[in-house]
Amino acid sequence: MDTYHRFHTGGSYWLMRAEHLAVVLIGIALVLWHWSELNWLRFIAVFVITDLLGYLPGAIAYRRAGRGQIAPLYHYLYNLTHCYLTWLPITAWWVWSIGGWEWAMLAIPIHLSGDRGVFGNVFKPVSLPFEPVAEK
Repeated sequence: MDTYHRFHTGGSYWLMRAEHLAVVLIGIALVLWHWSELNWLRFIAVFVITDLLGYLPGAIAYRRAGRGQIAPLYHYLYNLTHCYLTWLPITAWWVWSIGGWEWAMLAIPIHLSGDRGVFGNVFKPVSLPFEPVAEK
C-alpha cells in the first residue's frame, strides 16, 4: 500500500488488525489494572455513544433500504465518530474540563481499535455498502 495504491492486501489487512488488537489488549489490561479508579458511567457512556451516533443510524437506514444504497451522510457519520482525529479534541477538552487524565478515557481507543482489530471494520467508503457484503 502506498500513495498510489490505496488498498490493503491480505497481509497488510491482517497486520493492521493485529496492531489494533494489541491496542485493545493493552487498553483492557489498563482498565483491569485500574478497575477501582475507573468511572464506569463515563467509560460506558463514551464507549456506547460512538455507535449510537455513528453506527446505529446507518445500520437502521441500511436495513430499511433493503440492504441497498443509503445516503452518504450515514457513511460520513460513521467515519466521523470512529476517527481518532475526532476524539482527539474531545479528549483534550475532557482532560481540561476535569483537570487531568482519567481511566474512563480508555473507552475511546478500546472501542475504535476494537472495531478495527476485532471486527476488521475500517472507515466506510460511500462507494461500498454500509455493511460488509462479499462480492460475487
